[in-house]
Amino acid sequence: MTWLLVALGGSAGSVLRYAVGRLAIHYLGPSTVLGTFVVNVTGSFALGLFITLALQNGSISANVRLLIAVGLFGGYTTFSAFSFESVQLMESGQLLRASASVLGNLVVSLAAAYLGILLGRALG
Repeated sequence: MTWLLVALGGSAGSVLRYAVGRLAIHYLGPSTVLGTFVVNVTGSFALGLFITLALQNGSISANVRLLIAVGLFGGYTTFSAFSFESVQLMESGQLLRASASVLGNLVVSLAAAYLGILLGRALG
């Protein structure tokens, strides 16, 4: 049963990832790196917030945590796409752009996760 929850959440997360990525590309420019950047940052923040609130309150069941944390956010955040795109940039000789993408994704996503945790603690 738990695999079905993860599958349902992952399905919704991947559709959400596609929609947010497309919106980011539409508003920020045609680079797939920017779409992935927005998804990684927002996903890191939301996951940090959700897990912190779920653990502090204890009122969210393990099944709901699986559905949302593993399924939804697992399908939404896309570090595999991030890695692939970074390698593509490096292979095409765009080392500065690849470095900026890697550093920006890691630093800003970690900061967003931390802010989500802090907000979760404050709200919990």
